[in-house]
Amino acid sequence: MNHPDRPAGRALSEAEAEAEAARLIAEGYSTNAPVATSYKDVTPVPAVGTAPPEPQPGRAAMSQRATDTSVLMLAASGSVSMVSVSAGVLMYLSQYADPVVCGIVLGAPTAVVLALCRLARRAKEAVQAAPPVIHHHYEGTVVQDNTEINTHTRGVIARTHNRFDR
Repeated sequence: MNHPDRPAGRALSEAEAEAEAARLIAEGYSTNAPVATSYKDVTPVPAVGTAPPEPQPGRAAMSQRATDTSVLMLAASGSVSMVSVSAGVLMYLSQYADPVVCGIVLGAPTAVVLALCRLARRAKEAVQAAPPVIHHHYEGTVVQDNTEINTHTRGVIARTHNRFDR
């Protein structure tokens, strides 16, 4: 609260600050004194500050296609890792296993899964490629306009002639 003898916004000298502190102590704590319940800082916020960006938890925002590709790569890397570790353990434990035979035996299921995934993706694309069937039902007079536009352009400096046929 501003003192009535002092203009607002003027800094206090050390002696004035001590006198103000002594006055406040002498008055004591008043339950009737207004208490600030909120404060709004009206200083403008800079558009770009000096603080470094804060890393956000979770995965970065991506498009749906990027997310699907990322999940597919994670799943493929997991399956390849399991196959590779299985082959390595089998060759180490048998001490005389042929690496080519292990590769064929352990790689065949992965190749079958990859082929089925590709087949499913192509089937999905084929279904999406077919245009939807649209039925129009009209009542009253219907006029069909079949206008054909024939365009002929020729010459170094192009001249275009449009002819409308009805």
